[in-house]
Amino acid sequence: MEKSVFERYAIFQTGGKQYQALEGKTIAIEKIDAEVGAEVIFDEVLLRKVREGEVSVGQPFLDEPIRAEVIKHGRDEKILVAKFKRRKQYRVRQGHRQALTVIRITAI
Repeated sequence: MEKSVFERYAIFQTGGKQYQALEGKTIAIEKIDAEVGAEVIFDEVLLRKVREGEVSVGQPFLDEPIRAEVIKHGRDEKILVAKFKRRKQYRVRQGHRQALTVIRITAI
């Protein structure tokens, strides 16, 4: 019989997207205005699991914020957008690279 591995985690939102936060995990989120090395606080916490079998769900948000440290700023891989209309000699290609901020979750 294996032991169940319990992990504290939370779901938060920033930049119109939702992310899963695990303590010590490094994630890339939409670019935020913060210096490298600065601590950022995310107060739009939707869900938090602190103990085994106990989950807190916000309506819409929970009171306790999530703290993270900014690791670096960068850009994601290029995606290509192609437009095409048949029989009209219309072809357009456009590229896009999303600006990202890499953060490390310090406290849930």
